[in-house]
Amino acid sequence: MRNSPAARRMGWWTAIFGLLLAVPVPASADTAAAAIDPYVDALADAVPTPTLRWTDCESGFSCATARVPLDYTHPEARSIDLAVIKLPAADPAHRLGTLFVNFGGPGRSGVDRLRQRAHWPWLFSDALRERFDLVSWDTRGVANSAPVHCFPDATVQQQFFTTYPAMPGAPGTEAPFFTAAKTLADNCAQRAGDLLPHLSTENTARDLDLLRRAVGDDKLTYHGMSYGTYLGALYANMFPGRVRAMALDGSMDFRGNAFGAAGADLPLDTRQDVATGIAGTFDAMLDACVAAGPECAFSEGNPREKWQQILERVRREPISWDGKRYDYGTVVAVAGELSNPAAWPRVAATLQQLYDLRETPYLPTDVLAEAAALVRQVAEIGTGSAEGLGGTGANTYDDNYTEAFYGTQCADSTVPRDERRYSTLAVTEDQRVPAFGRLGVFDTLSCAYWPQSAVHPYTGPLNRPTAPILIINSRNDPATPLAGAAAGAAELANAQLLVVEGAGHTSMYVHSTCAEAAKREYLTTGTLPASGATCPTDGNPFA
Repeated sequence: MRNSPAARRMGWWTAIFGLLLAVPVPASADTAAAAIDPYVDALADAVPTPTLRWTDCESGFSCATARVPLDYTHPEARSIDLAVIKLPAADPAHRLGTLFVNFGGPGRSGVDRLRQRAHWPWLFSDALRERFDLVSWDTRGVANSAPVHCFPDATVQQQFFTTYPAMPGAPGTEAPFFTAAKTLADNCAQRAGDLLPHLSTENTARDLDLLRRAVGDDKLTYHGMSYGTYLGALYANMFPGRVRAMALDGSMDFRGNAFGAAGADLPLDTRQDVATGIAGTFDAMLDACVAAGPECAFSEGNPREKWQQILERVRREPISWDGKRYDYGTVVAVAGELSNPAAWPRVAATLQQLYDLRETPYLPTDVLAEAAALVRQVAEIGTGSAEGLGGTGANTYDDNYTEAFYGTQCADSTVPRDERRYSTLAVTEDQRVPAFGRLGVFDTLSCAYWPQSAVHPYTGPLNRPTAPILIINSRNDPATPLAGAAAGAAELANAQLLVVEGAGHTSMYVHSTCAEAAKREYLTTGTLPASGATCPTDGNPFA
């Protein structure tokens, strides 16, 4: 990381040149076509292609809506509108087609994210934007595409999440957290019960094929990040002959997302071993902090010993700072905010502040009374009129990310439904991965209470032969650990893994000129990097 800029640039281009030289000659088109599975999802194919009426929506973007069935098994019964956005190719004369982009989540607005990120050069270089229209959309249940609303208005929604308890840090403290998670699930079932059964990624893959048809592309060119890799994997197996090129970036164990080797006996992030990914990324952050010296606020002394002293303090009692209570669960969650290396200086500064305050007395209300009050407050916020059942109307509040996240993730995954299983795993997982083990246990707890009628994991095969697929993953990724990305690559019939030698989650946040060039070459020509190739990252987050 401390090489000169010139040396780093030379390293990037050496890596890129090596990638391009080392690729094997692809098989002929006839041979490749013969190997591709002809299977096509019949439910999507039976639905007419939606019409996209593009209108200008500022800053060079065009917007449209696509009408799709809410329930593909009864397409005539009810339709929903998906919000779609496009940035036209910068060089129309050399345009190759459309690059569909899903930025992950699930639950964030693809329309908003494309507006924000279409011109990020480490994500979409000028050379890539010249060749493709960039298209994204709000997936079903998200933002302006039949949004899931679990609260009557924004005020109640914000009150609920403002008072949501921190992750429980010790055995016997789970009750408020369990109550809040169940209240959220019950609210969603009450207010959006007719929408929840149709939010699976399997249905979103069908939506994506309708969008591909609507823009006039014979085959799909796709860049999926994080959750978007799961959408890509399902599309590739539901429409294997319609994949032109697919870059899956920050990838997961696809089978593990639905069931995992242990079936429903483990929570989602535990069976994906997210805790190990967080721990490895935290170590990488501390190493970078030490290397940065005074540029990192937490570098003085021994950061690992300081971290242990912070944990020892908050195991005994919280730390008061800036009007907030930093208990064990809060501190671990702060330390786990590692997906974007640009945020590492802020994480380091917070840890240093907590370390400096480790000897100060905490001024609490009675802890048990505080917990009991929180339980009552959460339960009260969750009650109210059920008018407006369905949640498929106008977006009555700006951000439904958390509700949409659970709406999709709980539909896609089977998880334990017994609270005692989570309490037991929190202890054993923290023994296996100290500090961070319990994050994977409790991260998607509301799925334990989700209505069973809305749980529809993908059960089809994952290995239908397709055109080659590129998978990209950081060496240390706190959200999609490298081992999971390798497992996902092995589950697909024709995928190759490119490892980025850095820390952080997806190329949205981990800048690598080398990886962008490899991805661009693949998306434009279909040429994969060499087997076993790796790419360096650009720069130092503490510089």
